[in-house]
Amino acid sequence: MPKDRYESPLASRYASDFMLCLFSPDTRFQTWRRLWVALARAEHNLGLPVTAEQVAELEAHITDIDYETASAREKEVRHDVMAHVYTYGKAAPSAAGIIHLGATSCYVTDNADLIIYREGLRYLRGELLAVVANLSKFAEQYKATPTLGYTHYQPAQLVTVGKRATLWMQDLLSDLEELDFVLDHMKFLGCRGTTGTEASFMELFDGDEEKIDEMNRRIAAEFGFSDCFPVCGQTYPRKVDSRILGCLSGIAQSAYRMANDIRLLQHDRQLEEPFEEEQIGSSAMAYKRNPMRCERICSLSRYLMADAMNAPMTASVQWMERTLDDSANRRISMPEGFLCADAVLRLCQNVTAGLHVNEAIVAHTLREYLPFLSDALSDDPHITTPILAALRKGKSHYVCDERLRQHLQQRPNGKNAVQKKELYSLRDVLDLDETQKLSSFDRERVCVPQFCDCKHPDCRYRRHLTECGQKRYLFQICNQNLWLADCMHRESGLKPILPDACTVIVDEAHKLPETARETVGTDRPSSSAIWLSVIGRRAAGPCSK
Repeated sequence: MPKDRYESPLASRYASDFMLCLFSPDTRFQTWRRLWVALARAEHNLGLPVTAEQVAELEAHITDIDYETASAREKEVRHDVMAHVYTYGKAAPSAAGIIHLGATSCYVTDNADLIIYREGLRYLRGELLAVVANLSKFAEQYKATPTLGYTHYQPAQLVTVGKRATLWMQDLLSDLEELDFVLDHMKFLGCRGTTGTEASFMELFDGDEEKIDEMNRRIAAEFGFSDCFPVCGQTYPRKVDSRILGCLSGIAQSAYRMANDIRLLQHDRQLEEPFEEEQIGSSAMAYKRNPMRCERICSLSRYLMADAMNAPMTASVQWMERTLDDSANRRISMPEGFLCADAVLRLCQNVTAGLHVNEAIVAHTLREYLPFLSDALSDDPHITTPILAALRKGKSHYVCDERLRQHLQQRPNGKNAVQKKELYSLRDVLDLDETQKLSSFDRERVCVPQFCDCKHPDCRYRRHLTECGQKRYLFQICNQNLWLADCMHRESGLKPILPDACTVIVDEAHKLPETARETVGTDRPSSSAIWLSVIGRRAAGPCSK
């Protein structure tokens, strides 16, 4: 394949096969021929001198386009539409005299563009929905994963990883609404003559306006359009192009915002775009994991937003019924806009399908900044002490020092270096969730068991429980199981798990009724230990649950 001619990167690198086919010469000129067939059929059915045999011959030669003949003819007549009328006539000689009867060039050029643009928008709609679906799954998965929020790109209040993704989703859903609006309001040009007055058809149909309207209705319906523009010049209103590219620009804006956020978060390794097994991050620094997909999204989105400016500038300078200074610009800006939007959404699908959250780094960043957030709040005269929270997890999330000691004596020699290093690191790490490479086998054997009778002289887990029970912690964060267990302890007269005077934040609290049913056989507040516990705590001091 010769490579001594320029080729558009949108075609050679980025756009999908579907979009490349949609804007190909075959699709464009075959659509012209389908429009000529529809015109001839309508004229035949409404009584003009067009025979059924001529319509059939035209219909039989929609796809066998002789591009060499068309190109040679265009060089002679300097008119692309008339060159293709001539070429079509060569393929269907009996119908040569009735091809394009009564029509002007914009009958095929503009109607074909509207048909192609509508199909392009429908395809982009599917791609947009795929991105939203990926983000929806991501947001659901990480809806309860706390992370540091940023305003002005400075540490601010806490959000969750999933909630941040819903910001991106909301933008894209706004684009979906706009795209649906554009699709719902697309109209057909029809066959309107040189200035939009249908003068040539008034002659052909002897002034019968109803037949002319019926002809346009039939042609529009054949291509799936319910309405034609009520008035027009020779072309359809170029405001349509402005509306379409404006919609694509909106998609680019949303994609850019999302990709830029991911790039910033990847700098701190909190969030990472997919990275293939054989991918090379940098030619000079192979260890790097550059966010190249998100960078490409931003790059292409910037081009698309700039490309969208062509349409309003073109729409604003159309003179009276028609001027031809739109043609060359539209040949480039409209297809390139669709191909670029396609490329952006394909990349967005790839990124959102494989987004990776480094939860340990997210948690580390959170712990690093919480003291500063607390100090900032303490500047408020109503807050006199730092705001501290104790995070409570189930026993299986923590290291049992005695079980770790026994396991280290039995297992480390048979392990590979990475697993061995991770296992030994537990001597300094209590929370098992902070380890990334620990095997499930090791985790099960070193975690605090359900019934703990540890005799370790300096048990870190017991020290952790004692620390969490200190009154200086205003918040106790736990899941519904631990909360219910605390309520049952209190009802049974056992030692409470959570301290009395505190605010408890229950993760996945919506699961509390189901957990209560499984544990105590009811979820009715009137008979549940949950509500008795709430009353008791209020008596002990300020608290809420």
